[in-house]
Amino acid sequence: MKFDFDIIVVGAGHAGCEAARAAALLGSSVLLVTMDLNKIAQMSCNPAIGGIAKGQIVREIDALGGFTAIATDRSSIQFRMLNLSKGPSVWSPRSQCDRMAFSHEWRDELESIAGLSFWQDSVTAVLWDDNGNASGVVTSLGVEFKARAVIITAGTFLDGLMHMGRHMWEGGRIAEPASRGLGDQLGDVGIRTGRMKTGTPVRLDGRTIRWDLAEVQPLDAVSGKFSFLPDVCYSLRQRECYTVQTNEETHRIIREGLCDSPLYNGQINSIGPRYCPSIETKIVTFPERQSHMLHIEPEGADTAECYLNGFSSSLPFDVQLRAMRTIPALAEAQMYRPGYAIEYTYFDPTQLSHSLESKVRPGLYFAGQVNGTTGYEEAAAQGLIAGINAHRKICGKEPVVLRRDQAYIGVLIDDLVMKGVDEPYRMFTSRAEYRILLRQDNADERLTPVGEEIGLVSEQRLSLFVGKRFCVENFMEYLRTTSYTPAEVNGYLGELGSSEVVQPGRLSEILARPGVTIKGLAGVCGGLKDYIEKVDDSRIDEIISSVEISIKYRGYIDRERENAEKLQRLDRLKLPSDLDYMSMAALSTEARQKLTRMRPLSIAQASRIPGVSPSDINVLLLMLGR
Repeated sequence: MKFDFDIIVVGAGHAGCEAARAAALLGSSVLLVTMDLNKIAQMSCNPAIGGIAKGQIVREIDALGGFTAIATDRSSIQFRMLNLSKGPSVWSPRSQCDRMAFSHEWRDELESIAGLSFWQDSVTAVLWDDNGNASGVVTSLGVEFKARAVIITAGTFLDGLMHMGRHMWEGGRIAEPASRGLGDQLGDVGIRTGRMKTGTPVRLDGRTIRWDLAEVQPLDAVSGKFSFLPDVCYSLRQRECYTVQTNEETHRIIREGLCDSPLYNGQINSIGPRYCPSIETKIVTFPERQSHMLHIEPEGADTAECYLNGFSSSLPFDVQLRAMRTIPALAEAQMYRPGYAIEYTYFDPTQLSHSLESKVRPGLYFAGQVNGTTGYEEAAAQGLIAGINAHRKICGKEPVVLRRDQAYIGVLIDDLVMKGVDEPYRMFTSRAEYRILLRQDNADERLTPVGEEIGLVSEQRLSLFVGKRFCVENFMEYLRTTSYTPAEVNGYLGELGSSEVVQPGRLSEILARPGVTIKGLAGVCGGLKDYIEKVDDSRIDEIISSVEISIKYRGYIDRERENAEKLQRLDRLKLPSDLDYMSMAALSTEARQKLTRMRPLSIAQASRIPGVSPSDINVLLLMLGR
């Protein structure tokens, strides 16, 4: 039995799995501690990965060498690309997954890694060395494990308290115990804590749903996936999702039950997610709405269990049942279990560095919902970065910090560390000021070289990436140097309602027009058709999409890249770590307090702290002699 490790990861949710895998693959000996080895990477809420901005994060995890995208593709039962009616900067992939298959994929992957060990138990305290650095953990069984770094990824389990109506009980997930002791211990050593709330909807028996009274949400005409690896694909039976609508009777029943809702009777005081509200919050917040859309989504390829997305609730069981049954398609539906809310402890992320290491206790890292985020994707991204940086710290290497113009993961971590949270944080495309640079289609271009440098990108992945980049560059050059004739393209332009041309031009020029596509041009330009047939057939759609976006949006991309370069110049202006901000009278009082507490490393970081004004930044620039 081994008791000494390089790194201990506490919790085997999405953050813990990515952290443990990354650190172990990089060469650290890792112990993953979880209360239930049968619930590894459990999808506690909706069994889906991706969505607006979240899909971009998952593709970034994949490009860096993480595993979430691969597990998703292998367990996918429905793939959709969201926002296709809008510009490519907000196109977002999403997969409905088989809950059990996703967890099995993760467990198989983790158990295949030689340097990764497991222990089924609950961590009650972190051990410290004589210098106050994290040096191990103590479990509820009284077992001590030593380590050079500890990563906390406890999700909603720390001091978890669940609610359904006026009924309250301790737990981290339905039918699973809460974790006690660790939150109090970390609070006692100066790590600031708070309480947040989240919830989950009712689960239904699909055999009792009137599917003919629900509106089908058809599968995408073209199949898609998350991983950039072409040989990773789904093999499970694909299933459709459905939508239904609440009605005025649904709302009446919910309103009458608000007196017993823990959200409105004073029972819950914690902060809930603004962008994923309960059904009772929707009714109260939008009293003018006569209906709200709900999604009926399968929990797996073969199970009858369904998830009622949009009906998250902590109302009493009987109120949930009566309200749900006012919807015609659900009038006879049987519940597997009702919805409930859960309160849990989180840690103030402004006490972390961008490496996700604690500023209060070196060697201690935090990732996932314990940092105040919500969502599997945000958690997995933090876990990946925490695992990478914990390994690099014990190897004496500089941490990996992704920039805001480099990745949504960089935006996520920078927002947490520099701004903190006053509600559960959820990523949106609107949070990224350089989202035309951070598209889901180019995550491999942005981050695979970074993953290679870190050491997580396999030779196979790197070879495929280099091959794709070569194809894209050659394709771009072909379009820039090959001409069309009016006779070839005018018929096609007429079909699109686009003005005809009177003289030859470059294919790249005509492709910049709205509505014109490479495949459309290939149908009238024989040379282009012949060229496409020579490109790698297994990745042709991916390559064509990359080329089209680069040409059509070149002006926007160049402008954002220029703005990003300006930000990078500010990031290179470093601030001394021991700077006495309180003595700088020219700064506003709020700026002095915030800068003293946050200790930004650069002018760029200082500019993103709420309460630090442009005039305060000018003072800092003058101080640096700029």
